[in-house]
Amino acid sequence: MPKEDEPRLCPHCGQGLSRWKSPPLTSWGNTIHFVCFHDDCPYFVKGRAWMEEKFNVKTSYRYRCDSETEHSGPLPVWSKDALKDGIIDEGSIVDEGSIIDEGSTIDESGESPDR
Repeated sequence: MPKEDEPRLCPHCGQGLSRWKSPPLTSWGNTIHFVCFHDDCPYFVKGRAWMEEKFNVKTSYRYRCDSETEHSGPLPVWSKDALKDGIIDEGSIVDEGSIIDEGSTIDESGESPDR
């Protein structure tokens, strides 16, 4: 398990993992995940061919690690940009279902009560 201040790296491509918050109302819960959003990662690139060959679907997956349990596995994605809107900027603080960034709060619905 990496220490808090150590960068987390993808075991498939060696690139840094992004902090990612799952969309509300999913089985992922409020847990922060570490995800490889590197578009040239072999896990992501080869995943599309594997899914098409095995299941005849044009989708792929990205490497994901749960920040609480350290369990890792695939994060299904339907396109190169899918789920990237859940990436949490390094300067953001996650607080019980909300993301606090530069003085504004975004609730789980994605709406800012400030607006």
